[in-house]
Amino acid sequence: MGDRVDIQTSETTHLTDAERIDWLRLIRSDNVGPRTFRSLIRHFGSARTALQRLPDLARRGGADRPGRICSEEDARAELAASKRLGVTLLAPGEAGYPPRLATLDDAPPLLGVRGALDTLMRPIIAVVGSRNASGAGLKFAGTLSRDLGEAGFVIASGLARGIDQAAHRASIESGTVAVLAGGHDRIYPPEHQDLLAELIASGGAAISEMPLGHAPRARDFPRRNRLISGVALGVVVVEAAHRSGSLITARIAAEQGREVFAVPGSPLDPRAAGTNDLIKQGATLTTEAADVINAVEPIMERPIELREPDDQPLASEPEATDRARIVALLGPTPILLDDLIRMAGTTPAIVRTVLLELELAGRLERHGGGLVSLI
Repeated sequence: MGDRVDIQTSETTHLTDAERIDWLRLIRSDNVGPRTFRSLIRHFGSARTALQRLPDLARRGGADRPGRICSEEDARAELAASKRLGVTLLAPGEAGYPPRLATLDDAPPLLGVRGALDTLMRPIIAVVGSRNASGAGLKFAGTLSRDLGEAGFVIASGLARGIDQAAHRASIESGTVAVLAGGHDRIYPPEHQDLLAELIASGGAAISEMPLGHAPRARDFPRRNRLISGVALGVVVVEAAHRSGSLITARIAAEQGREVFAVPGSPLDPRAAGTNDLIKQGATLTTEAADVINAVEPIMERPIELREPDDQPLASEPEATDRARIVALLGPTPILLDDLIRMAGTTPAIVRTVLLELELAGRLERHGGGLVSLI
């Protein structure tokens, strides 16, 4: 089925070598995340100009000293090291950058891709679940992934122990994508390096937004999970206890507008508690591949349109009184951006600019659903 689907996008991108260096420098600089990156590019017109303005913006946000700005030398070294490892750094819209991931507001400006680029352009279903999986859960994950692969879908997962590795192993021949929490040279868990090598050699791929040498930390896994759901038409959760990482992936998938599927389990098994709750909350009950295929077929018939750049303007330089009022409204409890704009009694452009300054100063945290808070 997947081979017959023509994924279309409304626009394509191709960075020059100089632009790729500048983009890499900007996204690797302190306190610059994907959303901040796009705001800077949109406002200043280029990464090079944005790099020149970073110290001033951070100072206006209250930084004691300027954050580290990635040097051209470091960026060139990372590109060279990536090339030696077979990793290509791609921008949204370039061939090999997963089209559905490119539609997200927080899509990585540069994604490290290793393996078969065409695999990432095919329809993808994510399969995730418990690391401490039951034998039945492992068997079902393998069967489902194999059946979906035979129907033309690529299987994405996080290369973790348990359900993830079962999904990868069952779909090696049909195509599978490993989404990494660390750099391409810092595979976790280490014992899955052979599995990663096998899936890449068989026509699969691995992706990461992290720089080489980055060893994954606990906070990197939720960030990785948004990529697992972001590349996919939908996410199947096979087993998940309460408060598990797989439920985070399911929540993010719903926020991204992806289909969420859950495999029911015994009420007596804590590994099924999370998936049973997902079904109660409206996830599609899944007992076979047809449940997934029937739900995503209508989505596959619609062409993919890349996200338009954020056209919300920034202000040139907010007044001190506006900045003080906005900062006073912020605190450790997350607040909706729309509520903040309304309470501040000023323009959206001024509020967005102050938030950008605070973020570059390392004082602001962005949460899902348009929420922000002071650190």
